[in-house]
Amino acid sequence: MSGPNDDSNEACPVCLRRSWLIARLAPFIQVACDNRAGRRTPELLRLSDQDLAAAVAPRRADELLTENQRLDEGHLRGTLEAADCWSCCVHGAGFPEGLEDGADAPCCLIGRGNAFPVEEVTMSGSVTVVGARRATGYGLEVARMLGSELASAGLVVVSGLALGIDGAVHRGAVERGRTLAVLAGGADRPYPATHARLYRRILESGLVISEMPPGTRPWRWGFPARNRIMAALSRMTVVVEAARRSGSLITAEMAADAGREVGAVPGPVTAGPSAGTNELIASGAALVRGGVDVVERLAGMGLSLPEQLFGPELGESERLILDAVEGGHSLVDGIAPAAGLGVARAAAGLARLEIAGYVNCSLAGEYRRTGLAAAGS
Repeated sequence: MSGPNDDSNEACPVCLRRSWLIARLAPFIQVACDNRAGRRTPELLRLSDQDLAAAVAPRRADELLTENQRLDEGHLRGTLEAADCWSCCVHGAGFPEGLEDGADAPCCLIGRGNAFPVEEVTMSGSVTVVGARRATGYGLEVARMLGSELASAGLVVVSGLALGIDGAVHRGAVERGRTLAVLAGGADRPYPATHARLYRRILESGLVISEMPPGTRPWRWGFPARNRIMAALSRMTVVVEAARRSGSLITAEMAADAGREVGAVPGPVTAGPSAGTNELIASGAALVRGGVDVVERLAGMGLSLPEQLFGPELGESERLILDAVEGGHSLVDGIAPAAGLGVARAAAGLARLEIAGYVNCSLAGEYRRTGLAAAGS
């Protein structure tokens, strides 16, 4: 089997069958969740196999449990191998520490990617970043910046590959370091399909995981289910943008319930997509303006992390351009004369600064400074 775990860390048959049972019960769980998937899903998934089947499919519980027990271990492992997936479970040494003691945590993970062992996703070495699917340009810019800065600090950046904030976080992270995507469906199927290219990029330098078997379609209840995994994996969960009834707020609540730190990015008080994050901050969540705030917060908890995020060394022209951006210039036509450079040279310098993580460029061609500190500053 391919994957970052050796054979001794492969999931045991009991835990693999649990994964297959949840997939078999998926349509019944959907009905049982009704319209309270965010609250109901964790309650159901903390039940034993017998209790779960009885709760969601009482008339077929015995039949489904018998079928599940008859699943051959060779068939299960063959299915994983055919999908190029690996597995690990709570009974092995390679299970992420954040999932080891949660009441509703999955006992089995199935994943793809070989960039690093999944056991390296420690609570102190990872940060979960989530937010709205219908994100604003401001939210997308901040999310990508956070992903880039946190990955450059050596942290594993965890998110859910969804549209909006999640996708922007992963895009920022893959440019600078390691990222992990948690899916609601099987780890072998990128979801949404429009993120297939991003999914492939993540596999090159990161991991994709799920508690569901390969080939499983995502159910509506599966999204709060995967959110509880994201919330448990990291010491801190950061919400970038969320309306008052956003699912990201449920993720933040799950993180707080699990004893994790919660942070939020502030936004305009008149903007609906920032209402939830502003409320989190008012309720005591950590204020997050960039990767530096996250690293300093984690360092304050006694974790061994850089005191500040530093980018690569800059040449003289790049420093002049960066000074111009910090001085309030955002367009190339204004940055070039402020830096004393020609437009072509300024544009090339801005491209290098964006690759290095010092600036972000909006869809309108406006450049903004990130929180990444310049080496030697």
